[in-house]
Amino acid sequence: MFSFKAMEKTTKIFDAKPDMLDKVIAFAEEEMSKIDVPLKDQMKINVSLEELFVNVAHYAYPDGVGTAEITITTEDRKITIEIKDSGIPFNPLLAADPDISLSAEDRGIGGLGILMVKKTMDEFTYRYENSFNINTISKLF
Repeated sequence: MFSFKAMEKTTKIFDAKPDMLDKVIAFAEEEMSKIDVPLKDQMKINVSLEELFVNVAHYAYPDGVGTAEITITTEDRKITIEIKDSGIPFNPLLAADPDISLSAEDRGIGGLGILMVKKTMDEFTYRYENSFNINTISKLF
């Protein structure tokens, strides 16, 4: 039986390095456990969060290490994750979706992860505000 859960917002800052991914995912899983997110939705959220965090870790800070601020908001049957970085401005939603009808050899590298985020999340937005990239994903369950 579902019971109403009040909104809760938690923020953590991580070094934007690929080896921090396990800690980012553990943070998300801890927050998801508070509102009983079904396993199939947890997997979709984790994959989307992984894609966005790894993009920040690999591309946002070409001259050194920066940080990614992850804010997770849970309420009722919805989870929202905001990934905020001060790296190079980049709107992933402006990139053309890859042509998935082509073979892997015939299509260009990149874009599949962002396409997966678009397809599995209920909301995916980007904004650039006060010198920060802010990617936000939400999932209803």
